[in-house]
Amino acid sequence: MSEITNPNWQGATKLVNMRKALTWGGWFVAEYRLRNMSKWLGAIFAFGLGQPVLFLLSIGIGIGALVDKGSGGTPMDGVGYLVFLAPALLATAAIQGAMDEVTFPTLQGFVWDKSFFAMNSTQLSGSMIVQGIMIASAIRCLVTVFMYEAILLAFGAIKWDSLPSLTWAASLAGISFASVMLGVTSFVKQDDGFFAIVGRFIITPLFMFSGTYYPLETLPTPLQAIGWVSPVWHSTNLGRVLSYGHEAPGWLIAIHYGFMAVLFVTGLIVATKKFEKRLAA
Repeated sequence: MSEITNPNWQGATKLVNMRKALTWGGWFVAEYRLRNMSKWLGAIFAFGLGQPVLFLLSIGIGIGALVDKGSGGTPMDGVGYLVFLAPALLATAAIQGAMDEVTFPTLQGFVWDKSFFAMNSTQLSGSMIVQGIMIASAIRCLVTVFMYEAILLAFGAIKWDSLPSLTWAASLAGISFASVMLGVTSFVKQDDGFFAIVGRFIITPLFMFSGTYYPLETLPTPLQAIGWVSPVWHSTNLGRVLSYGHEAPGWLIAIHYGFMAVLFVTGLIVATKKFEKRLAA
């Protein structure tokens, strides 16, 4: 240890840097990503919050007022429609925010500015880069969730005592889906409309058929299957259970947690292996 701190030893700085990289490598990458993110805060918040806020205003408040009026004020689960809708909108915002941080920025690191190769030429490994991306994605997800919760509070859609449970449920959805998308994006070699296709034919159906605007049970069984494999539904249903007491059996709650955990771990494993393979090529 004395050799490491001895300023006269030529390899001391390199050894210390290596130890720091092995311990904090993922956080170094996350810091780099967050610094880049800070350059586009306006666009990030506009895209991350824009669509959910539009849904809140148009469906939650506009259509919700008509639904509540026609059903005596308690149309879904014994609560107002906006309260019913809030966990779904929060999960949507979380997924959007987290996903945006692992798609085009990852393609940028591999193809456009090749920053991942520069990182990998130091002591940072492919797994550390993946960890850093996920840390930055999680932070962006949390910031988006906090901002959207402030909006929901202002409209009376949620209560203060439900914030921890809603934050937990939405963040699980955002981080687990981001992990899957990072694994998928690690295979993409050029921007040829792939993300547009994913958005239109995968992301949109997941939002539309995941019990977002109405109970999943009201859909035909084949369409319910879309919700069963959607982190939006698992997070939404979990958020409803935790925030206002939606009734769900214990085994279903366990499935919600297990499904999102499997998504997270699977995406992380796939992304790590593909990152290391591409960086070694």
